Amino acid sequence: MTYTATQHQQRTDTGALRTVILFVATITTGLLAGIFVDWSNTIMPGLGDVDDRTFVATFRALDEAITNPLFLSALMGAPLLIALSIALHFRADQRPVLIWVGVAMIAYLVMLAVTFGANVPVNEDLKAAGHLQSSADFAAARAQFDETTWSAWNAVRAISSTIAFGCLAWALLIHRRVR
Repeated sequence: MTYTATQHQQRTDTGALRTVILFVATITTGLLAGIFVDWSNTIMPGLGDVDDRTFVATFRALDEAITNPLFLSALMGAPLLIALSIALHFRADQRPVLIWVGVAMIAYLVMLAVTFGANVPVNEDLKAAGHLQSSADFAAARAQFDETTWSAWNAVRAISSTIAFGCLAWALLIHRRVR
């Protein structure tokens, strides 16, 4: 009888842990998706309407501000939480949840690949342009930045991270039924 009670307690503890990890992964991924959607729908269109000097100075300031411990912890912590959720849902009775969490991981990894393969290098190039003085310097830096391409890749980040969030949210709903 004690073995059964202990086994039930362990299963309950694991179920609670699965729920918490999946919930935190969902929230974290949703917050990041919101950031990328915001850049696509407000920040970049707004910057598209300003002069070269304002564009370069503002983009540099925003890029510096976003590379803070909270953002970076969320960006790098979310895939760890998703991976942990995958591990915790690996039991046969958790497979419906596992599939959606797995798809979320793939979508999230696409976002990370685009971030570090396309967007960050362009951000770094703009930062490396150094101290600009003349209008021609700012125009050249903005042209080299190529905001159309940067924005297109950011849209991929927004879409893939939103897909990851949607998959995790769906997994959370399914999780309630298969606990």
